[in-house]
Amino acid sequence: MSRKTGITETILRDAHQSLMATRMRTDDMLEVAEKLDSVGYHSLEMWGGATFDTCLRFLNEDPWMRLRRLKAFIKKTPLQMLLRGQNLVGYRHYPDDVVRKFCQKAVENGIDIVRIFDALNDTRNLEVAVRATKDAGGHVQACIAFTLSPVHDVDSYARLAKELSRMGADSICIKDMAGLLSPALAVEIVRRIKADTSLPVQLHCHYTSGMAPMTYLKAIEAGCDVIDTALSPFAFGSSQPATEVMVATLAETEFSTGLDLSLLNELAEYFERIKEADREHVAPLKMNPAVLTYQIPGGMLSNLRSQLAAQGMLDRWREVLEEVPRVREECGYPPLVTPMSQIVGTQAVLNVVTGQRYAVRSKELKDYLKGLYGTPPGPIDEEFRRSVVGDEEVITVRPADLLEPGLEKAEQDIKRYITKEEDVLTYILFPDQALAFFERRQKAGCG
Repeated sequence: MSRKTGITETILRDAHQSLMATRMRTDDMLEVAEKLDSVGYHSLEMWGGATFDTCLRFLNEDPWMRLRRLKAFIKKTPLQMLLRGQNLVGYRHYPDDVVRKFCQKAVENGIDIVRIFDALNDTRNLEVAVRATKDAGGHVQACIAFTLSPVHDVDSYARLAKELSRMGADSICIKDMAGLLSPALAVEIVRRIKADTSLPVQLHCHYTSGMAPMTYLKAIEAGCDVIDTALSPFAFGSSQPATEVMVATLAETEFSTGLDLSLLNELAEYFERIKEADREHVAPLKMNPAVLTYQIPGGMLSNLRSQLAAQGMLDRWREVLEEVPRVREECGYPPLVTPMSQIVGTQAVLNVVTGQRYAVRSKELKDYLKGLYGTPPGPIDEEFRRSVVGDEEVITVRPADLLEPGLEKAEQDIKRYITKEEDVLTYILFPDQALAFFERRQKAGCG
C-alpha cells in the first residue's frame, strides 16, 4: 500500500539558521507566506532555536510579533517551533513557572507543533514543557538527540522513545544535528520506535556528512512518516537536504509527497533572491565528511574556527578537532547540540590554546559536571570530576528543582516597559537584548 510522506519545510528557521546566521527578516517571510501555505507541507518550522535571540540582537524585531504576523497569513499549514526543553530558546535552565508560561504563550500566539529536546536526553528536563504544551492544546513532538558513542545504541534510543511516549508525546523526532545517522542505522531505529510506540516518527537530519538524503530514503522505507527538508537556496552544507530533490525522488515511489515541484521551484527562486541580497551572512556551502570522524556539527565547527581566529591561532585547528572527542568522552559522551556543543567546544579550545588540559575551566563545564544541566549519558571518572569541580556538591535532583520562580520578579523589574505579557518572557530569556529592544520601541512610540 502507498503511504504519503510528510515534509516539514525548514526554510523559515533551521535552514537560514544553518546557512545565513538566522538573519532572514519577517518581512521577507511574509512576502511568500501565503504561497508557502499553499504547498501542502506537513508543517512549517519557523520559530524557536536561535530565531528568538537573533530577532532581538540583530534584526530589531519582536519574535512574538513574527509569530503572530506569520500566523495571520498561514492558515492551513501547522506552524512548528524548536524548544530546548527546560532551556526554552535560551542557553540555561529556567524556572518551571517560566517554562509553563512560555509554552502557553507560544501555542496561544500560533504555534501548533512544539518540537522539544534536551541536549542530554534527560527526560526530567522535558517533562514540564511537555505537560505545559499539552495543557495549552499544542502537539508535542518529543525528540531523541541522536549521536554516536559507546553508550548510545538502538536499544538506548528505543528505551528513550518508550519513555517519551509514556510522558505524552504525540510524535517522536529523531534529531540528527550533525548528520551522523547512517541509512542502515536509521532503518533499525525507526523500526524499533514504530514497533514499540506506534507513534508517528519524524526524521531531522543535517546534510553535513552528505548521507542525509540516503538516510531519509531508507528511513521512509522503514516506516518514517515525515522528514525535514529545506528549499534548495538554503539546503545542503550544514542545513537539510533540498525539498525539491526529496520530492522528486519520492514521486516515483509509493511514498510520494504529493507536492507540486513547479510551485517549489517558484519559491526557491524567491529565496535565492533573499540569499543574494544578504551575501555577507551566507556561510560557504560545503559538505564536510570529517564530521563522521570528529562528530562536530556544522555550526559548532564555525564557532570553533571563530574562537581560534580571535586568538590568532588558526594553525592549531587540527589540534582542536582532535581535542573535541577527548573532552566529550571525559564528559560522558553528551550529544553535541546546544548547549553541550558550546560547552565541549569551548573547553577543547581552552585546552589547546593554553597548552595544558583543563588549566582553565569554563563555568559552564563546572556546572555540567556538578549535574546542573542534567544526568550525563555515560559515566564520568570521579577523579576527573573532582579535578574540575573540587569538593563542590554534585546534585542528583532535577536541576530546575533548585530554581526559584521567575515571572513575578521579572514583571516588577520591567514594569515600565511592558506592553504585553510576552515581554516578561522575552526579558527573562535575554535581559540585555530585551531592554535595548524595549528602549528602542518606546522611543519609536510603539510602547
